[in-house]
Amino acid sequence: MPANIPQNMPPNMPPNMSPNVPQSMDADMTGTPGALWNTARIAVLLPCYNEEAAVVKVVQDFRAALPEARIYVFDNNSSDRTAELARKAGATVIFVKQPGKGNVVRRMFADVDADYYVMADGDATYDAPSARAMLELCHNDQLDMVVACRRHTEDEAYRPGHVLGNRLLTGTVQLIFGQSFTDMLSGYRVFSRRYAKTFPCFSKGFEIETEMSVHALQMRLPVGETTAPYFARPENSTSKLNTYKDGWRILCSIINLFMLEKPRIFFGMLAAFMLVLAFALSVPLFITWLQSGLVPRFPTAILCSGMVLLSFVLLSLGFMLDGIKCNRQQNLRLAYLKYSHCGGK
Repeated sequence: MPANIPQNMPPNMPPNMSPNVPQSMDADMTGTPGALWNTARIAVLLPCYNEEAAVVKVVQDFRAALPEARIYVFDNNSSDRTAELARKAGATVIFVKQPGKGNVVRRMFADVDADYYVMADGDATYDAPSARAMLELCHNDQLDMVVACRRHTEDEAYRPGHVLGNRLLTGTVQLIFGQSFTDMLSGYRVFSRRYAKTFPCFSKGFEIETEMSVHALQMRLPVGETTAPYFARPENSTSKLNTYKDGWRILCSIINLFMLEKPRIFFGMLAAFMLVLAFALSVPLFITWLQSGLVPRFPTAILCSGMVLLSFVLLSLGFMLDGIKCNRQQNLRLAYLKYSHCGGK
């Protein structure tokens, strides 16, 4: 870990963190006269993987847009000069060995201590000056998360396939959870401290944005949206997003979150499907039995009986998991209430 990471414990470090491990790094601020942020600590978090072509510009742009913030670059096993260039540009570099953006976000929220967190990608596609408006919206409206909906004017910035995939996945979340964000997969976000310190974060890769959005919706946290320009990557910078592979992983993540967050509906639907299928298969058997008093297809009869029993098992499982989910949400809510909107515990 770089030597320029502070080792001292901030005054508001949670008591269960060890003072010997730099798990809570203070996001110091210089402050701007008369600004709202004189007392707030702002951290800019930039996950990076092989972004040497863009990382210097990103750090410089956020330094100019938020001079009072501390900028962190989380290097995720880059094989180029990303870490070296980021450090020279003035960012604090932290190395994350576990591959995947979800693993990086887990380290971000655990290791950095601030009142507000600005998360953006290190590929120079997001508009750094928009961060100020996002922070003001988060602070003034007492929100826990603000999502920047991407507004692009260049075809290279946002490929049509990605636009369609984003709409389909966002629509799926809205269908399942009843509401959603306009741009659910946006990586440009602002978080309050209480969101960052109570977000459970189970994802490993690019499905992390889906998990963050669903967590806010299920916990009924105050969230907001704004728009921000979205640019094409600079020359010699390549996207790490695999359209089909990562799109499939995000869809699987949505289904998994559906099962975890709404188990009674999820398993109830499976139980209903099994029951309807068993009824459809049993109708010919029942008609034959009424006509002849015989049941000639015993395997089908046994299958129908098994499917009916399975449907009741699935329904019971849904109710049990729903009770566990309610208990888990209560614990998350209690942990959330330990933090004020702006400040320490």
